[in-house]
Amino acid sequence: MTKQKIVSIEDRIPKLKQIRKKKANRRLLLLLSVFFALILIVVYLQSPLSKVKEVHVQGTSLMTKQEVIDQSGLKAGVSVWAAGKAKAEEALLQDDRIKEATVRAGFPNDIIVTVVEQNEIAYAARKGGLYPVLQNGKILSEPVSGSPLQLPILYDFKEGKALDLFAEAAETLPAGVFNTISEVYYDPKKNDALHIKAFMTDGFEVSATLSTFAEKMVYYPSISTQLDPDVKGVIDIEVGSYFKPYNSEEEQAGEEETAEEEETP
Repeated sequence: MTKQKIVSIEDRIPKLKQIRKKKANRRLLLLLSVFFALILIVVYLQSPLSKVKEVHVQGTSLMTKQEVIDQSGLKAGVSVWAAGKAKAEEALLQDDRIKEATVRAGFPNDIIVTVVEQNEIAYAARKGGLYPVLQNGKILSEPVSGSPLQLPILYDFKEGKALDLFAEAAETLPAGVFNTISEVYYDPKKNDALHIKAFMTDGFEVSATLSTFAEKMVYYPSISTQLDPDVKGVIDIEVGSYFKPYNSEEEQAGEEETAEEEETP
């Protein structure tokens, strides 16, 4: 039979005491760690480090930094953890000029607000100056100050379907095509409430409907390059596409006036 080693109780007692002592030390260390952590949290919450020192703003051009801060509702002096970052983001998105907004905590106790503004696509001509038109179809209430960008100037446009369709065209048309648009007049007709007249930088006029403006203006470069640059006129792309020289219209008007004069006794 295999002999088993017999360990006396006297030999086991020191080992049991050592194990219990280690467990007690670990528990004490854990309790002390929790205690000191709580103290540090209390001290931190009572210190200036737990309060928002400054709100930083990034990505603005249409808005001032103070306008962004006011819109967000964020303030210096409140708790960093109670600053309401999600609520601030929601408030920022209520402004027509802001497309995206992110609010995060910065080290050690700052708040960083990053915004992506709506692009300016044109200017609406109104009394008092030129008013920026944004990619979401909104017209700002304050006129542009300083030198305006090289963007189309819109006449007789208001916020609504027509302006929304033009904004969509601005986003989808190639930059090389859109940048050749100088002025656009909203010119509704009885059979087309979305009719416009666009004047191009190369001297041609485009007669179009906003319902198909984006898809048909893509072909403008290929159409205009086939025309005599010295003979200006109207490129009609409402249904198909054809060209009417200004001279022919003037001659026709002159002939009509001559005929009327001859008929007058």
